Amino acid sequence: MHLGNGIICPVTGIPMLAIAGVTVFYAYKKAKKEFSKDKILPAAVLTGLVFALQMINFAIPTTGSSGHIVGAILLAALIGPYAAFLAMCAILVVQAVFFADGGLLALGCNIFNMGILACFVAYPLFYKPLADRNRVVTGAILASVAALQLGSIAVVIEGALSGSVELSSFLKFTGLMQAIHLPIGIVEGLVTGAVIVAAKFMDTKKFSAAAGGISLILAGVISNYASQKPDGLEWSLLNIPVVEQTQNALYGISEAVQAKTAVLANLPYTSGSILGLLLVCGLMYLTGLLICRKMIRENAE
Repeated sequence: MHLGNGIICPVTGIPMLAIAGVTVFYAYKKAKKEFSKDKILPAAVLTGLVFALQMINFAIPTTGSSGHIVGAILLAALIGPYAAFLAMCAILVVQAVFFADGGLLALGCNIFNMGILACFVAYPLFYKPLADRNRVVTGAILASVAALQLGSIAVVIEGALSGSVELSSFLKFTGLMQAIHLPIGIVEGLVTGAVIVAAKFMDTKKFSAAAGGISLILAGVISNYASQKPDGLEWSLLNIPVVEQTQNALYGISEAVQAKTAVLANLPYTSGSILGLLLVCGLMYLTGLLICRKMIRENAE
């Protein structure tokens, strides 16, 4: 569901970047009240696990498409929605900056579609009420489906506002996006539920060690065998007419910057994947330290 620069125009992309920035500040302030220093390492490892899981595209039978989980509901369930949103930002920034996966101009849209809607809409409305009644797996499935459906609708609206999607194709694009992301959401819900249940039966250290090991295997080995078929967004765009965005100065700057920063995309796949994994974990670890810096300083004194 990673939007590229070619779909989003500056009139849409820049306000969405501003919304993402304001939400980062809001999430940071809220996370300071509920995030504790003992969660820093598990949060970093879980962020790496989601990054690795996003590399595993699985084929969707009979469609010619593939999908991968987003992971925001998984993060929100285990480390809280505010820290989870910051973790999603870390993942999306690393993907855009160092892998050119998702455009820099479209980064705000991607953060909104995969972070804000999942952590602050789908999680509190669908997962938390059911989890509070010990229906974790059901809540994970419903929240994951809801998050992807909401994100899919947002993609369509952003494409239409940018002029990339003609109004005559709006309903068709919506139908395609909703249909192809439904099975992806169900698979994500099952994976999310399984990980949450596993976390409940393991202590934090063992779970973190297991998650770290699985992340390395996913990123370093299994991702090499992921499906190469178009993902849900690419598949949907192939089935509708798309208006190419007029290339302007902002596009040129964005593309030039991304061409220089996307150094991990130019490395051998396994090396780039593992370095990206370590970078994401490190960025989230530093974020956790920043959130808890006051608590750490007080304990040091």
